[in-house]
Amino acid sequence: MHRVIGERSLSETRYDEATARAMLTDMVRARTLDDRAVSLQRRGWMSGYPPFRGQEASQVGAAHALREDDWLVPTYRSNAAQLARGVPMSDVLRFRRGYPEFHSDHDLPVMPQTVPIASQIPHAAGLGMAADYDGADCAVLCCFGDGATSEGDFHEGLNFAGVFDAPVVFFCENNGWAISTPESRQTASESIAVKADAYGMEGLQVDGNDPLAVRDAVEQGLESARGGDPVLVESLTYRQGPHTTSDDPSVYRDERPDLPAWRTRDPIDRLVEYLREEGAIRDDFLGNARDEASEEVSAAVRAVEESEDEAGPDPDDLFDHVYADLPPRLREQREYVRARSRR
Repeated sequence: MHRVIGERSLSETRYDEATARAMLTDMVRARTLDDRAVSLQRRGWMSGYPPFRGQEASQVGAAHALREDDWLVPTYRSNAAQLARGVPMSDVLRFRRGYPEFHSDHDLPVMPQTVPIASQIPHAAGLGMAADYDGADCAVLCCFGDGATSEGDFHEGLNFAGVFDAPVVFFCENNGWAISTPESRQTASESIAVKADAYGMEGLQVDGNDPLAVRDAVEQGLESARGGDPVLVESLTYRQGPHTTSDDPSVYRDERPDLPAWRTRDPIDRLVEYLREEGAIRDDFLGNARDEASEEVSAAVRAVEESEDEAGPDPDDLFDHVYADLPPRLREQREYVRARSRR
């Protein structure tokens, strides 16, 4: 059976006021970047973008649970987790312009974003197994959405991790929708967390709009994983906007009366109210955080634009590290891409 971790007062958690304020600051930074990125995409600055508005508490709480040498394996919507982990905003934005993701050449233990659904899950299991074989005292946090649990990669990754005791926390952000498919059509299981039983691991379900609860759940999961017991964490949250900027959620999404109010309520508003009641922030905290975040985003946009006189990625990079000996089919594709890139 899975366990549920819910909200408690700040005094009842393991976290002090400074920790709570740091998480709120990262949530504001992420929201500010997300809003600006949508605006930039609408005016053609980038071709597409996957908004994460509403999921900041889930991602920031999870990222803050990581130790310095723990690995983050993000999906395409994990930008808030990447920012909280220390990835520069300019890296996130530059990637969306078609350039290599880690332009800043940081040495953070963060894998590149994965756009194919669930393909990063077996990679995370393998990364955890490699760390275990090397005797490294670290764990892996693998992020994905509820739609990924319908892919074979989900089963294969969790099965390998369970069998080989890989130090991995599989972090499912269940935002209620797999593009236009509601949760009720995604699985007949009682929850995503209960699926952990099939792989011999523990499942935790957490209020994904409470960053303190998320951090607590993920910290527990990471500690278990380091001891050889991988964990599946289901973070219940809500995607406020579209799946991507090419999506129109009004076509398929009405208000969800089956979802509780805590799951659809804005997580930043909720945390601000909570911390004010706890006496952990002053009235000017949110405004100051937004101003600083806005300046940071503007500086990131300028940095991206100023770097674009540099050479872009070589099309051969798509093919060079796939096979030791490139098969005929991929050689044909490489020549096709080369020809088009010279136009």
